[in-house]
Amino acid sequence: MNRSAPRNATADNQLLIQTLSPAHRAPLLPLAKRIADSGCNMADARVSTIGNDTSVMLLATGSWDAVAKLETALAKLARDEEVQIVHYRTTPREPTSHLLPYLVEVIAADRAAILVKIIEFFSRRDISVEQLSSMRYQAMQTGAEMFQAQITIGIPSETHIAALRDDFLELCDGLNLDAIMDPVKF
Repeated sequence: MNRSAPRNATADNQLLIQTLSPAHRAPLLPLAKRIADSGCNMADARVSTIGNDTSVMLLATGSWDAVAKLETALAKLARDEEVQIVHYRTTPREPTSHLLPYLVEVIAADRAAILVKIIEFFSRRDISVEQLSSMRYQAMQTGAEMFQAQITIGIPSETHIAALRDDFLELCDGLNLDAIMDPVKF
């Protein structure tokens, strides 16, 4: 799934790269070297190990020709049968100064569809999910199956925060979830 962008040698071009691989073959270092060797910079990076596999997501920036050189280098890396690579050119994100960043944390006894109900709550209010991390785990003290999520959301500035928080906490009370919603402090 590769998309081409118009050639522009003066502006920074962006290439979004995502890989999936067995954890023991995580290609972070080879990708970082290829990005540097091509004359690009790594603008953003996310690495996550889930189960026995690792996902690496990188945003590389550089001149048009440096990004083209990186695309060629990625094609060579993609020949490795244990590493799946998807990459495409993208554009810088438009500033979202009208969105207020908030962090939502939820902990509960694990049940089906908890995350779906939380995402649905925010989606119905046109609140964007900027980052999400969730997991199941076994409580050390009791052995109970637990669910935990950390979600960074973007709340439109015209939203009444106190009313939103009340509605969210009412949803969580109804679902028997322990939750907080606080502004991101950095």
